Formats: sequence, structure tokens, C-alpha cells
Amino acid sequence: MRDKKTVWSGVRNPLAQKHLRSVKKGDRIFYYHTGDEKSVVGIAKALGNAYPDPQDKTGKASVVDVGPVKTLARPVTLAEIKADAAFKDFALVRISRLSVMPVSDAEWARIENMASGGSGRSGGSGKAGT
Repeated sequence: MRDKKTVWSGVRNPLAQKHLRSVKKGDRIFYYHTGDEKSVVGIAKALGNAYPDPQDKTGKASVVDVGPVKTLARPVTLAEIKADAAFKDFALVRISRLSVMPVSDAEWARIENMASGGSGRSGGSGKAGT
């Protein structure tokens, strides 16, 4: 949360790129730590629409400028999400190595509720990313 803006880049998977290209200014984004931690730790927002990656010589990759919104009260682990039947169709459960994916309003609300200590039950859309 130190930086006020960063470029979400380095996404190379074609399906993840498809999702990244769909990001629009104002979209909410979950920040997900990969590696050993594997948990949703914060919320960011898209500061603009996706645009061509100036570093990609092929012209196929896109990037998005993002800014921090808040750190979650507590991380929500991938294990917790996988253990919740409400997430059985969530891309993070089905294809956990995918770095960018849509998040339904119900999934968003449930993850936020879990982070605040709730059971996850409640009724925003966004993207998840690493």
C-alpha cells in the first residue's frame, strides 16, 4: 500500500490476458498473494482501462494501472475458499494458477465477509489478480 499506483503487468497466460483486457477504469480488484501464502490480502482498483503493454514487442499483452484501496482485516486463504461449497464454480478454486479471473458480486461479498470474520454469507463484481 506504499505506492499510490503501479502497473499490473507480466501476465502472459492467454486466458488471464483475456480477463486483463476486460478491466475497465474503476473495477475492483482483489490482491492475491501466490507462493506459500496463497491468500487474498487486499483490494485495489483499476485507475484506467487496460492498454497495450509498451514492453511487449509482440503487441499481444495488455497491462492495467492499479491503485490500492485497502488491506483486508485478515487474509482469506485459498484453503478457506476451497473449503466453502459456495465457491465450487469460482475460477480460483477450479484453475488456481490463473492469475486474472472474474469475481462475481456474490463471491466478492463472501470473501470480504470472510476477511472481516464473518461466515462469508452476504450478497460487488471485480477481478482477482496476483
